Amino acid sequence: MHPFTKRPAAAVSSLGEERLIAEIRRWLGNVSPRSPFGIGDDCAVLPATRGQQLITVDPVIYGRHFDDSIAPRDVGAKLLKRNLSDMAAMGGRPRAAVLALTLDANVSLKWLEGFYRGLAACAREYGVTIVGGDISQADRTVVASLTLLGEPDGGKMLTRTGGRRGDAIYVTGVLGGSRESGHHYQFRPRLREGAWLARTAGVRAMMDISDGLAKDLHAIVPHGARPFIEPKSVPRRAGASLRAALSDGEDFELLFVFDRSADAAAMERRWRRSFPRTRLTRIGEIVGKRDSLDGAVNFAALRGYEHLTRVRAGNR
Repeated sequence: MHPFTKRPAAAVSSLGEERLIAEIRRWLGNVSPRSPFGIGDDCAVLPATRGQQLITVDPVIYGRHFDDSIAPRDVGAKLLKRNLSDMAAMGGRPRAAVLALTLDANVSLKWLEGFYRGLAACAREYGVTIVGGDISQADRTVVASLTLLGEPDGGKMLTRTGGRRGDAIYVTGVLGGSRESGHHYQFRPRLREGAWLARTAGVRAMMDISDGLAKDLHAIVPHGARPFIEPKSVPRRAGASLRAALSDGEDFELLFVFDRSADAAAMERRWRRSFPRTRLTRIGEIVGKRDSLDGAVNFAALRGYEHLTRVRAGNR
C-alpha cells in the first residue's frame, strides 16, 4: 500500500499533531499505558531494575526497508521485530519501546493506522509496551525509528566478543533470498532461542545476522583469527545461491560461537528437543591467521550490505 495520499481529508495533515497523537493512542490500545507510564509526558516513567539493562534502536525507511508491496501492518511489525532480533542476540527479554516518526504531511491516515495496528499486535505478542515517542514533519519522507529497552532473560548476557581459536561457528535457520521470499518482514525474532543459548554453557559469543553472513561473521571472530566456513555447510533458503546466503542480509538469524572444549553434540541434542522446528547448523570454526583455508569460503570477493553506499531504491 502506498503511504501517501492526494486527498487532503485523508492525510495526517487533516488532523494536526495533537489529534494525531490521540489517534495513535487509540490504535495502540492496551500496549500503551497511561501517562506517566506511557504516552503523554515529556518522559515515560519505567519501573526500576536490579540488574543490567539492554537498549537498541533500528528504523524502517520508505524506499529502503519497505515499499508499496508491503502492507502497513507488516511495516509496523517489521520495525519492532528488527529491534527484537537485536535483543535476542544478547539473550535479552524486551520490556518497553519509544517510537520517533518523521512524516510527510500527505501520509495517508489509513496507511498510518495500519502501521500502528501492526506494531501494536506485534508488541502484544512479545510483551512490549509502547511508552512514548515523537512526531516530526519532512517532505517526501516516511521514517519510523524505534528504541527498545530490555534486560537479560535469566542467563548470562552474550556479546559479540569471547570466541577463541578452535571454537565452532553455528547459525540458526536458513539464509539468503530474504527479500524475494518475503522473509525480511515475515520473520520471527529468535527471542526464545537467544535466551536458551544465553543459559547454555559453552556459548561464548552471539549476534544476529542482519547485514549478511559475509559481513557480520567478522564481527564475532577475535583479532588475530579468521573464520573457516565450508560452502556446503551454509544452510540456504530454497532457491538461494551460496552468494545470496552469504551476502543478502535481513536474515535475522542468530550466529554464535561454541567453546571447542564443550560437548557440542549434547548441546545439539538439547536444541532439537527444545526447538524441533528451528534448524541449527554448524558451519565452520575459528582458525588462526596462518592456518590453511583450502576448501573454505573465500570471503575476499564477498560483502554483505554496507550502509552509506549507492544502492538501488527498494534495497536496504
